[in-house]
Amino acid sequence: MSKETLLTVGIDLGTSTTQLVLSELTVENFASAFTVPRISISNKKVIYRSDIIFTPLLNQTEIDAEPINEFVAEQYRKAGIKKQDIQMGAVIITGETARKANANKVLDALSGYAGDFVVATAGPDLESIIAGKGAGAQTFSESKRKPVVNLDIGGGTTNLAVFKDGEVIDTACFDIGGRLIKVDKQQRVTYLAPKIQEITRKKELSLTIGDQVTEATLKPLLLELVHVLENSVGLGEKSPFFDLLVTNHPLKRNEEIPLVTFSGGVADCFVAEEKEPFKFGDIGLLLGKYLRQSLIFSEKEVLQSNETIRATVVGAGSHTAEISGSTIAYREQILPIKNIPILKLAKEDEELAASELSERIREKLNWHTTEGTPQVALAIRGDKNPTFDDIQRYGKGIVAGLDSLVKEAIPIIVMVDEDMAKALGHALSANLPPEYPFICIDSVKVENGDYADIGLPVAEGAVLPVIVKTLVFN
Repeated sequence: MSKETLLTVGIDLGTSTTQLVLSELTVENFASAFTVPRISISNKKVIYRSDIIFTPLLNQTEIDAEPINEFVAEQYRKAGIKKQDIQMGAVIITGETARKANANKVLDALSGYAGDFVVATAGPDLESIIAGKGAGAQTFSESKRKPVVNLDIGGGTTNLAVFKDGEVIDTACFDIGGRLIKVDKQQRVTYLAPKIQEITRKKELSLTIGDQVTEATLKPLLLELVHVLENSVGLGEKSPFFDLLVTNHPLKRNEEIPLVTFSGGVADCFVAEEKEPFKFGDIGLLLGKYLRQSLIFSEKEVLQSNETIRATVVGAGSHTAEISGSTIAYREQILPIKNIPILKLAKEDEELAASELSERIREKLNWHTTEGTPQVALAIRGDKNPTFDDIQRYGKGIVAGLDSLVKEAIPIIVMVDEDMAKALGHALSANLPPEYPFICIDSVKVENGDYADIGLPVAEGAVLPVIVKTLVFN
């Protein structure tokens, strides 16, 4: 059993804050000498946590790339690390920052600091999943055998992810966060988010930029925000501002969610009395205070999260798997492929009829959409002993579900746990246009939040090497 240590970095650029974490990951090959490598992360050790800074902005729509670069360089210096020492990493841009006009320029500027890195601009759904995993909601859903929802409350948004038996079953996002109102040292308002302005108008509250505020003057507004957060997990009468504050979509709430975790900066603000409620220049502390008094705490079981403001990636570990040659189907012209995000279906999705399966895939594809049509690798468990009808159902459902990719001639990539890629490859081919580029491989274990590299075929075309990069959390 061979061991290797990787030095990795996780850089998190959020709406309000930017931070990084340097870690050592131990990877081990748990397979015998005569089988396909099964490499996984056996240990992780955080060796440096950076300062947390406010994300620098040029204006309300543009990130200032230069100070971010300087911040990362300074943190490497403090940690005594050279950028060439980093073997792997992850740069995650989340929240409002992912929607800024020049997010990609920032990614380009930072890419040299993360070795063989995963870069993700996370839209609201993917951000919900990443934060929920970091807070431990995924693990709690397995150990407590009940659905868990994580609310990640940052500066501009609250991201929800529901986990059941370790799988993501639903996500949502609301425009509720600690920096929707900013104040200066004299408690004068310097910024009011557009939706906050709309609520104040409809509630006929007197609040404009330049006004001096107190906890008492803001309380009616804060209670409205808390009311919507109660609604978001199925509690209380529906707020008149619920629909206004939905970023993309609410939870479907098909079943009761008894357990709740919190992450994000506001999760550090559940304090009863704070002598300086505006010490961070925003409403985060007050939002945390009133949330602590909400129905969520009286009617749900709130679990202690693993991480709050640092529910972020430690870095990206990697494990490689060489795929059994008898069960792959691919068109070689699309290889090699790097850093493809994984979209994994839940087991209950896979059991649906072809038309419902395709609908579920279309829905979940939105997890990866920040702009344009995303290229993803669709992951399924598959069946140990699939019937002909099962294979046809999967083939039809997958191709119909990924029709937006087919319209733009984006290659279709499917990864299956079970040994059925050859048969499924034939079914995909039969449902795709002639000579359409696709890859179908099996015996690869991946999860939502993973990224994959697929190399050029080896062993006379019988094997495709795959590297799976797993985001690793504190």
